[in-house]
Amino acid sequence: MTKLSSVLDRADQNIDDSLDRLFDLVRIRSISTDPAYRADCRKAAEWLVNCLADIGFDASVRDTAGHPMVVAHHPGATPDAPHVLFYGHYDVQPVDPVELWEDDPFAPAIKDAGNGRKVITGRGTADDKGQLMTFVEACRAYKEVHGSLPLRITILFEGEEESGSPSLKPFLEANADELKASYALVCDTSMWDSETPAIAAALRGLVGEEVTISAADRDLHSGLFGGAAANPIHILTEILAGLRDETGRVTLPGFYDGVEETPANIKASWEALGRTAETFLGEVGLSLPSGEKGRSVLELTWARPTCEVNGIWGGYTGEGFKTVIAARASAKVSFRLVGQQDPASIRESFRNYVRSRTPADCSVEFHEHGGSPAIQLSYDSPVLTKAKNALSEEWEKPAVVVGMGGSIPIVGDFQKMLGMESLLVGFGLVDDRIHSPNEKYDLKSFHKGIRSWIRIMDALAAK
Repeated sequence: MTKLSSVLDRADQNIDDSLDRLFDLVRIRSISTDPAYRADCRKAAEWLVNCLADIGFDASVRDTAGHPMVVAHHPGATPDAPHVLFYGHYDVQPVDPVELWEDDPFAPAIKDAGNGRKVITGRGTADDKGQLMTFVEACRAYKEVHGSLPLRITILFEGEEESGSPSLKPFLEANADELKASYALVCDTSMWDSETPAIAAALRGLVGEEVTISAADRDLHSGLFGGAAANPIHILTEILAGLRDETGRVTLPGFYDGVEETPANIKASWEALGRTAETFLGEVGLSLPSGEKGRSVLELTWARPTCEVNGIWGGYTGEGFKTVIAARASAKVSFRLVGQQDPASIRESFRNYVRSRTPADCSVEFHEHGGSPAIQLSYDSPVLTKAKNALSEEWEKPAVVVGMGGSIPIVGDFQKMLGMESLLVGFGLVDDRIHSPNEKYDLKSFHKGIRSWIRIMDALAAK
C-alpha cells in the first residue's frame, strides 16, 4: 500500500467520526451578524481550537474588536516543506425566515435526496463549516497514518465573513509576519458540477462610483423652462450611454490597459463545458448576450472587464405625473476588473470622462464605493497544475480551471497585505442553498472533499 493510498483509506474509515465532528460544529449557532449569538461565535472558535489541538496543531483563539479568529500552526514532515495558509470561516448567515426550513437549521442530519444522493442538512453545512472541515479531516487522516503532515500549515478561521469581516484587515496587518506563507488555500468556492471539480484561477476586481449631476438651483417648470434650461437627467443619461460603444467595449481612455487575452487552451476548455448563451441566460428569462461582441458567456463573465449602471434616479418618480425639470440626477456605476487593471486609474478615467461632458454651468459630484484589483493566478502555475492533477485523480471527471465573475475580498487582502497568491478549491454545488432556508452539503462533497485535500497536500509537497 502506497503512502497516499493508506491515508485515503484512513479517511474512508474515519468518515462516520468525521461527520460526527461536523455535526457538533454545525449545532453551534455562530451567527456573526446578530449580537445575540456572540457567545455562540466564541464557542465555535473554541471548539475549532480544541479540534485542531487534538490533531497536534498549536492552536489558539485570538480576540479582535469583533468575533475571535482561530490561528493554528503545524510543522511539516521536513523543515523545508512548503508552507501554506489555509483559510475558512466558522460564522454563518441568519436562518430567517425560519418557518421555511423543513427541519431545525441547527440540528444537522443526513437525508436521502433521491437518485442515491445523500445530503447533510443544516445552516453552515456548505458555507463554510462543511468546507473547512474537509481540510481539517484530511489533516487528521494524514497525521493518524504518518504522524506528521506533508506541508507546513498555518490555519486562519475567521468569525465575521458573513458580516463584512470588519476585524480581518486589522488582524492581518497586526499579524502579517505570523500568517504569511508561500500561498493560501481557500475553500469557500464550488465545483463545476457534482462530478467535475474546479479550481478558480481568476476573480474579477471591482470599482464602485456614485455620480450626481446638478443643474438649476431648484426643480423647474418644464413648460416655462423646457428647451432652454439644462436637464441633468438628459446630461447624465447621455454620459452613461457613451460609456460603451456599439460593439460592447467600454470607451474610457486607458480602460483596457492591463487586460490580456485568455490563453486559447483555456478558452477551449471553457467551450467544452457546454455553457451557451441560451442555457446561461435562459435561466433568467433572456437569450441574447450583451457586452463585447464575439465572446462566449463564460469569457464575458470570467475574463473580461465590465461597466454596468446599477441604479439611476432624478426628478419626480411618485404616483401620477409632475412636469418638472429636475435640479439633480444621480446614478451608481460599477466596473468589474480583470488582469492588471488598476482600480485608481479606472476611477480617475471615469471621473475625467464625466467632467469633460458636463456643461460649464452644471456641476458634478462623485462618491466612492470601494475598489479592489482583480486576482489572477497564472494558468501555468506549478501549484495550480499540481492541484488540478490531484483533483482529477479523485473525481469522475477531470478538474477544470474556471474564473469567477464576482470578488472574494479575503483573496485580495492576502495578495495586497501578505503578498500571497491563493489557490481556490471548494466542493460546494449550485443547489446547496447557501444563505437560504434548507441549506445542505452533499455527503459526496464532504467525503470526496476530504480525500481531495489529502491528494492536494501530497501533490503540493512533492518536489
